[in-house]
Amino acid sequence: MKTFYGTTLPNPLMLGTAQYPSPAILEQAFRSSGAGVATVSLRREGAGGAGQTFWTMIRDLGVHILPNTAGCHTVKEAVTTAQMAREVFDTKWIKLELIGHTDSLQPDVFQLVEAARILTEDGFQVFPYTTEDLIVGERLLEAGCEVLMPWGAPIGSGRGLNNEYALRAMRAEFPDVPLVIDAGIGLPSHAAHAMELGFDAVLLNTAVARAGDPIEMAQAMAMAVQAGQLARQADPIEPRDMAEASTPVVGKAFLS
Repeated sequence: MKTFYGTTLPNPLMLGTAQYPSPAILEQAFRSSGAGVATVSLRREGAGGAGQTFWTMIRDLGVHILPNTAGCHTVKEAVTTAQMAREVFDTKWIKLELIGHTDSLQPDVFQLVEAARILTEDGFQVFPYTTEDLIVGERLLEAGCEVLMPWGAPIGSGRGLNNEYALRAMRAEFPDVPLVIDAGIGLPSHAAHAMELGFDAVLLNTAVARAGDPIEMAQAMAMAVQAGQLARQADPIEPRDMAEASTPVVGKAFLS
């Protein structure tokens, strides 16, 4: 399993912490999933006493904390948010979100590369939420990123992997770079398929937090990610256009 800025995760599932029905369900969902990373928002942490209670609960989970710059639309806003998050959460890790389109929440890849460069020069270890574009991926790596996080589909859409061809191409183009599918996962089968394609982790939030039973869904996602990872390692057969008998015909009795 690939490392993320030198850190090996116990589980390739990363979970967000927003939209859960209650803090208790959030905690149970995390424990059920065994997720190795929790993404957190600076805005949530800053909400007075409730924010402190939330932060205490997350720390008690014993997972890696990945603050994000959710909701940022400019380089300045993203950089400032990241710097504040580093102080609050005491980590160099930052999930860099820089939104360019209001309806699809598609990242502004031009500003994303600029912000990534500024943050890496400032000592951050950047996890950029990006598209599946190979040129953008190359520019982010040149800017100092050591991880790429392409979207599967728009945030919260639950559509799965919209552009499998491009995701396969990204995996092939950057074989040694840790790649994480971030956003759009709606079903355990989506998460399993991402891992089958060779991605190193899956980050999701809405699919668990908004499920009828977030705890059971968290467990289902954990099992799906593990199944997909094992399937990839097992070297699955290639699809065929024609049937191929699984039972040998050698030694078969022929009736005259």
